Amino acid sequence: MLIDEVEITLKAGHGGAGKVSFNPGNSAGPNGGDGGRGGDIYLIVTSDLRALNQFSGTKLKEAENGVAGDNFQKSGKDGADLEIEMPIGTELTDLQTKEKFVLDNLNARILICKGGIGGQGNFALKSSRNTSPKYAQRGRFGQERNLKVELKFIADFGLIGLPNAGKSSLLNELTAANAKIADYPFTTLEPNLGVWHGRVIADIPGLIEGASEGKGLGIKFLKHIEKVKLLLHAVPADSENVTVDYQVVRKELEKYNPELLDKEEIIVLTKTDLVDKKQIKEKITQLKKFKKKVIPVSIHDWDSLKELEQSL
Repeated sequence: MLIDEVEITLKAGHGGAGKVSFNPGNSAGPNGGDGGRGGDIYLIVTSDLRALNQFSGTKLKEAENGVAGDNFQKSGKDGADLEIEMPIGTELTDLQTKEKFVLDNLNARILICKGGIGGQGNFALKSSRNTSPKYAQRGRFGQERNLKVELKFIADFGLIGLPNAGKSSLLNELTAANAKIADYPFTTLEPNLGVWHGRVIADIPGLIEGASEGKGLGIKFLKHIEKVKLLLHAVPADSENVTVDYQVVRKELEKYNPELLDKEEIIVLTKTDLVDKKQIKEKITQLKKFKKKVIPVSIHDWDSLKELEQSL
């Protein structure tokens, strides 16, 4: 299971309270120490796209509170900072302030919630007017954010197409990925990633007509196409109508975000081993009317795979 959208609450630590205390004996002046600072919360950007699965149970993450001050001017211990790993390509929106954070730098460490300062003890609060205060400050609350978290892949290439278009098989052949494949719709229930010569290819689960309105796997994965640089649009050669297959997916992209139609795109005519050469030629001609580069490919034909690699 891949969690790619969730609402969470992050709560930095509360500052520790200051102490009210006095020296024993004749020198009974104040000696209460200050409270410790509450822990901060940092986001650590990781390449692990399943990092959001940590929120499958609890949706609340809290940093440690500061410890209260003690006698003899002893300050309380600061609360430990909390580091939370989140995948590269994640976008966070503060639901109250609408402030946005985009995690696009791997290994970055971002302060997202600042801990509260500790309260002053009565020793720090003494003055010429009040040499023996019988009060101390409470620690301050740490910053709290309610956040909407969305994972939007940062990949170089996005493999798109209808279910059973051969996307996962192609990903497996081009990269070291081990995506599940089978001859039935929606084998891919979450995006698969592979690395080809240092570039990331994302295999986006099959789109169907009405996906932009939530049919099939819905718009759950359409957002992952927004940041890729090049679309590899897989159309199976054994389809009864390759132009209809192509247009169905393009229509859903347009409904979701018309800007997706402006992305660079290569049409990959997959499964060419299942039809004869005459049919392949006819289907290439039909697809070329969309004014895109068309590359016929079979995972059983090394030369066709090399041609696709050269285009990439």
